[in-house]
Formats: sequence, C-alpha cells, structure tokens
Amino acid sequence: MNDIGRLMRKRFDGAAKQLGVTGSQWRVLFMLHRTPGINQGQIAERLEVEPITTCRMIDRLEQAGLVERRRDPTDRRAWQIFLTDATDPLLTQLGLVAEEMRSQSLQGFSIREVEQLQEMLDRLRNNLIDDYSTDLDPAAKKEVLNG
Repeated sequence: MNDIGRLMRKRFDGAAKQLGVTGSQWRVLFMLHRTPGINQGQIAERLEVEPITTCRMIDRLEQAGLVERRRDPTDRRAWQIFLTDATDPLLTQLGLVAEEMRSQSLQGFSIREVEQLQEMLDRLRNNLIDDYSTDLDPAAKKEVLNG
C-alpha cells in the first residue's frame, strides 16, 4: 500500500508541478478546501512537518494569491488560513488530474471490483482511525474521516 500511495503521489506531484504548484502545496490547498479556516499548526500536524515549514509554504501560497490569513476570532495569537477565489480554477484542474489518475489506476477493474476495493480500503481506514481517534480534537477527526 505504501508503494501505491508513493507512486500515485509522485505522478500527481508531476502533474501539479505543470500547473505551478508543488506536491506539498496541493496537499495544503486540498486540506483547506475540505477544512477552511484551520490554522498553520493544524496544517503542520496533518502534513507531519515542522510548523516553520508550514509557515513558509503558507507564505508562498499567500504571495501567489491562493490563500489568505485571517485572525482567529477565538485566539488572537493564531491565524486561520482560507483559500481565495483564485484557487477555484486550479482546484478544478487538479480535480481533473485526480480523476484521470483514478481512471488510469483502476483500468482493467470491473465496477464491482472497484466497489469492493473501496469498501475494503474504507474498512481498513476506519480500523486505523478507531485505533487513535480518541486522541484527536473534533476538527482533526473530521479531517481524517473526510480523507
């Protein structure tokens, strides 16, 4: 499974690079698309990188006009990160790339085999989530469940 994930990420990273974003950047953009307003610390935790790495990445995305920082109304020390409207075309293009990759990777599978694979992967994921989900805050749990 690790090899499959690595190969898919590598292929997607190459396609994303042609659209002007790095692998890490597209992961942040999709994360913000699914969970608008999370802060830099939460992004770093979910990407499993140091907070300073995330800060630099957010700086570059902000300079490109793709994200914006807003003060967290509940914590004056924190910044919430949101996508700008400029990301809409990019996310659409990345979504098309993802769909094409999915189609290519499932080539030769029957509809039933694809459904069975998805069911098994969902069960595997849920088993893993159950093992550590008690340690997650509600926002992180939602992010994990929404994948």
